Amino acid sequence: MPLTETEQRSNIYNFLAAIYRQELNAEFLQQIKEPRFTDLLSDMGIQFEEDLERKPEEELLEDLAMEYTRLFLGPGKHISPHESIHHQRDDGKWGQLWGLSTADVKNFIQTAGFQHQPNFKGLPDHISVEFEFMGQVAWREAQALKEEDKDGVRYCRDIQKQFIRNHLIRWIPAFCKLIIEEAELSFYRAMAELTRNFIEYENDAIEHNGDSPS
Repeated sequence: MPLTETEQRSNIYNFLAAIYRQELNAEFLQQIKEPRFTDLLSDMGIQFEEDLERKPEEELLEDLAMEYTRLFLGPGKHISPHESIHHQRDDGKWGQLWGLSTADVKNFIQTAGFQHQPNFKGLPDHISVEFEFMGQVAWREAQALKEEDKDGVRYCRDIQKQFIRNHLIRWIPAFCKLIIEEAELSFYRAMAELTRNFIEYENDAIEHNGDSPS
């Protein structure tokens, strides 16, 4: 049975969460290089360059791991994948880890009825955590739609609407712009373009429909 639009949105959020959570492994890279995925990216105007096609897999995985570390971990200058660094708050409380945006995200997720994994050691406003949260909410919406649970659908859509407006759209585009400018390999440039385009599409859907992107 084909996936519904809401299930597809959930899958995109989960895919992006995996991209930013850690370095790619061989299995994930093979999935990404499959024609069905590259064709989908091409339809969205996003293409990998020759650096992903010509290198042997082992060498490519090593290069991508180094790129991931350089871009997102450091120890030198890097692009922090945390909202509190990039979300330019009106109160000026941003630009450092564990800023007020971090606390806002943590409280929002918990108030919405979701919990972090018990063994989770990172910050709650890491991009992978925020995307995983949205993937879970979208999936719950999809299940509520199948069960004709109108209150559940409305609740999930309201959560997504608030989180996109108050968090994702406030920092993801700026974060992606930095990646596009700094990435040396086409893979992370392409993923940043995909991320930015998807979040902007989600936000536009809310602005035009006054509801969730579903």
